[in-house]
Amino acid sequence: MTPSQPCQPPSPDESGQPGRRRFLQAAVTLPAAGSIVLGSGVTPGHAATASRSGRFDRDSPRFALAVLPDTQYLFDADSADPEPLRATFRYLVNQRAEANVAFMTHLGDITEHGTRDEIDLAADTFELIDGRIPYSVLAGNHDIASGDDQRGDSPYLDAFGPQRFASAPTFGGSSPDGYNSYHLLHAAGRTWLILALDWRTSATGLRWAQGVLDAHPALPVVLTTHDLVWADEDGVAQLSDNGRRLWDSFVRRNDQIFLALGGHYWPPGRTVLKNDADNDVHLHITNYQDRYYGGAGMIRLYHFDLVRNVVDVETFSPWFLARDAGDRSPLAAETVELTGDVDRFSMGIDFDQRFQGFAPVLPPKPRPASAVMPRGTVAYWRFDASGASMPAADAPVPDGTVVRDLSGNGNDLTVGRLHSSGPQALIFSTDHHPGQPAHASLRFDGGQKPDRGAILTTGPHAPLNSEKFLHGYTIETFIRLPDPFEGNHAWMGILSWQGRNGDIGKTTGWSPLEPTCSLNLSPERFLQFVVYPERQDADPTSWSHALPVGRWTHVAVVNDGRRTVVYVDGSKIARNPAQRSTGIATLGKPFVLGATQFDEKFGQGFYGWMGDTRIVARSLSPRQFMAPSD
Repeated sequence: MTPSQPCQPPSPDESGQPGRRRFLQAAVTLPAAGSIVLGSGVTPGHAATASRSGRFDRDSPRFALAVLPDTQYLFDADSADPEPLRATFRYLVNQRAEANVAFMTHLGDITEHGTRDEIDLAADTFELIDGRIPYSVLAGNHDIASGDDQRGDSPYLDAFGPQRFASAPTFGGSSPDGYNSYHLLHAAGRTWLILALDWRTSATGLRWAQGVLDAHPALPVVLTTHDLVWADEDGVAQLSDNGRRLWDSFVRRNDQIFLALGGHYWPPGRTVLKNDADNDVHLHITNYQDRYYGGAGMIRLYHFDLVRNVVDVETFSPWFLARDAGDRSPLAAETVELTGDVDRFSMGIDFDQRFQGFAPVLPPKPRPASAVMPRGTVAYWRFDASGASMPAADAPVPDGTVVRDLSGNGNDLTVGRLHSSGPQALIFSTDHHPGQPAHASLRFDGGQKPDRGAILTTGPHAPLNSEKFLHGYTIETFIRLPDPFEGNHAWMGILSWQGRNGDIGKTTGWSPLEPTCSLNLSPERFLQFVVYPERQDADPTSWSHALPVGRWTHVAVVNDGRRTVVYVDGSKIARNPAQRSTGIATLGKPFVLGATQFDEKFGQGFYGWMGDTRIVARSLSPRQFMAPSD
């Protein structure tokens, strides 16, 4: 409701991003017979009931929180025009499934004077989302006469009190006075708590709020209120007097609160403060009432992405987007979408790490070998106590160490060092991929100039040496490339069969001296899987994207007897050849982890960590991989 100091209106956003605008407009409009019609079939400018919302996917790792700031100028006595807000609500309902909108929260100052007529009109408008999208509201200073949350009855409380939300699936409860409430939101495999506090929460209200958090000690919290921070023209937010009171007495003491949102002031802004646990708390002011048409029901979407560990934020007006570009007034065109640094931005949040203090993620326990050997397993190696007798963590693995083939098929591996490599060429490690069955790995220190490294090879009579895999195969391993990735490691081998493809009559490849099957890494850190099939004179080769450094990667090579597909972290890569490929033209020579031969000679060895490795004589789906993927 109140401009920040100094009180200077911000410049209208002049961003020119027609592609983005067309995308957003497509979400709310549909051309028909020369007119623009909302997705619900409603012509802009006419009130109508929103269509039934799409289904919210609570299991998706991505969801959106919709934030609606001060709408007071749309509900201002006989100047009221609720149509922009109706358009916003229709957008949220119609796009709930597409944007996976989990919840909407209003930041207060719903109306200008808080009169019963204004409140009733606003309450009628909110009926468009009742039962369609869960939401919270809170009282701003313009919604009530005066005082803190102990003020007693009001038209606001009659319309937006706890009775309105009693049947909402997210509603957790309200303070005895009715002006503060909380909701429990299930999204992205977590439960989140949305805490909506009155614009002047009393000491009694804060004790109630503390009780809510104490009753839900493991839940991340988004706090919403009306008066929290104000911003200068550069968009740098600072705590208001009331915000300082909330911060000192409540927010900073509760590590669960990671995001706090307020309205009341303009221009918008944001900042990050450290709480008492030395963790980040993001504080934002969101208010557009000073803009054209009182903000035109402008909505802000916080897109949570728990895969990328980021929250992407965008701000736009569905009411203006629903109009054809040629029908927008000049001011509507300026206000349709805001793309300044405080209106469209991304916040990097490592959610597991940020919530570690109150909701620690328990690592999965190791899985026994018997749980990860499906039908057709011909070899399975792991580097914990079940697979080998290993030294202490970070100690060299001696030459001659045997890693047992836990499939029972006799494909044991024996450790050896290449050239004159020293003890540090192979080290035992407890580091591992979080989805790996065994919680152990080997750290290889291969390289060039001079060539060095370590390998693990099957014995001369191991069945795997001659296995042809005519009905398909799945070869899996876990690797981690060091960060920093130092030195020249171009074309280092990860795994391979020994021998020369020319010795078995193959003629199509890069060289008759390369082995019949190998998984390697290019200078650009692209995976290269090259195979000379048993049944074809060919060398179909798969190429991945650049692998990341400093993190574990699961790699799976899957052949169904006809063609080969490589997966990285459960995702099919782009460059998989369509060329027919049946079997592997093995020559009865050893299988190797840690290097690839050329002309039956080893050069450099693998550089990085390697974990569990499994070979199955049939194709597996990603759900059947050692690191299962949905």
